[in-house]
Amino acid sequence: MDQFGGLTAFVKTADLGSFAAAGRVLGLSASAVGKAVTNLEQQLGARLFQRSTRSIRLTEEGKLFHERCRRVLDDLEDAQASLAEAVAAPRGRLRVSVPLVSYHLLLPVLPDFVRLYPEVELDLDFNDRIVDLIEEGVDVAIRSGNLPDSRLMVRALRPFQLLLCAAPSYLEEHGFPECPRDLDGHLGLRFRFPNSGKIQPWPLSMSAGQPAWRVKTVLTCNNMEALRGATISGLGIGCMPDFLARGALAEGRLRTVLDEHIDGPAQFHLLWPSNRHLSPKVRVLVDFLSARLFAERCESLPSTEVARVFP
Repeated sequence: MDQFGGLTAFVKTADLGSFAAAGRVLGLSASAVGKAVTNLEQQLGARLFQRSTRSIRLTEEGKLFHERCRRVLDDLEDAQASLAEAVAAPRGRLRVSVPLVSYHLLLPVLPDFVRLYPEVELDLDFNDRIVDLIEEGVDVAIRSGNLPDSRLMVRALRPFQLLLCAAPSYLEEHGFPECPRDLDGHLGLRFRFPNSGKIQPWPLSMSAGQPAWRVKTVLTCNNMEALRGATISGLGIGCMPDFLARGALAEGRLRTVLDEHIDGPAQFHLLWPSNRHLSPKVRVLVDFLSARLFAERCESLPSTEVARVFP
């Protein structure tokens, strides 16, 4: 038996007064308990019991050691009980990293999560930078795009569609483009990825041999909310997620253009560190968001590519 087993055998023997009684409690033979105590004495270099053919009793050194060991084992039992309770009920601080624009999706459903799990404290970081979940101690992230980190698990959330939008006042002045080549002469509002500095491509499908479309860029920014505001103000045509444009479209402050030429939807993902023992707070958040954000599928698979805010 290891040293911990020896301490347990020693304390039970001292409590019950015999190797046989300790063995019955521990599920061991009396000889196995006696051997464990003997090995412990050899490791300590001190005799813990005075033995006779009829009984055993603690030595003075054994009495002192027994008091300390009893406190240690009691503390260990308390720690195990606390851990079992923590595993059973979701609680504690939960660090979540999400893209800035995702608050349109996330905030409306969070009141229900808080009501269901009142002992979980959400710490939300709305940030478009790439986060290293392992190094930065982030529990869960929402991202879209390619996902190549084998240390992470990933679950697909709702798909979203990128749209080209413009204000009615802009379209009245500059005309309504019917096909991508009609963009020549139009004014473009472009999004710059905060991490890479690259300009977001517009999701326009082009037929083979079709000439490339051109648009005059009049504004570039790295904040999708600012781009939405500039588009609503009539500065030009902007590209944004459907959930960000939805309100302004319903109110008539924006109109979509070139819908029939837009590529298929993109995908949000939930990511979290790959652990054999998933903490309850992470599990309930992953399951909750998967259900409330309209996951296409619910299986969890190791990710195989690096997470980015947008593709």
